[in-house]
Amino acid sequence: MRPTEIPEIRALALFRDMSDDQFEALMRAAYVQTLPPGIELFHEGDRPDFLHVVVEGSVELFAEWSGHETTMQIVQPVATIILAATLRDAPFLMSARTLERSHIVLVPSDDVRQVFASDGAFARAVVGELAGCYRSMVKAQKDLKLRSSTERLANWILRQDGIADRAGPITIDLEKRKLASLLGMTPENLSRALNRLADHGVVVEGKELQASDLPALRRFARPTPLIDQHDI
Repeated sequence: MRPTEIPEIRALALFRDMSDDQFEALMRAAYVQTLPPGIELFHEGDRPDFLHVVVEGSVELFAEWSGHETTMQIVQPVATIILAATLRDAPFLMSARTLERSHIVLVPSDDVRQVFASDGAFARAVVGELAGCYRSMVKAQKDLKLRSSTERLANWILRQDGIADRAGPITIDLEKRKLASLLGMTPENLSRALNRLADHGVVVEGKELQASDLPALRRFARPTPLIDQHDI
């Protein structure tokens, strides 16, 4: 790891308050990888040799069964990837691959568990991270079980950063196939949902999405902070 990268990692919420000695011990065998899109970081069922922290880029968590594959989550900076598996020394329940050029910190899992047991500030930060992951999972389940596919898509659009302040179109960064999988839909259902949202001011051309009537979209989507606000 380059010395210039250490302050950036130290500033992350997970490591910010831990002691200097424990942080140095944790970073001693850690390293940073810059990876192109499409690189698999690990496969479900693998043991967690490292804790992965996404610093730049984005990582898709996906699962497979009986010839089927589904997108479970998109991890964006700054966040750990399946911290629970590292703490429990248990097999990953999902696979991970980069969606774009990504900057990933890899910290040996053994070191994470040792420092977790000895540094109270780090342990509290880990618990906070796990609590956030649990709450995100509950929100995702509520989104999936309580809303129609068109309502899920409408709320996903409203959750995109800065959409309320945009006068022009936003870009759909995900492939439509992956977006459909993330929202629990088929690509055909996604196309139909986009067509239905045209009545609420949503128009799509290629990867450009224009939400021209946000009040109408909100009236249809009925967003709630108990599902859609990421920081509570």
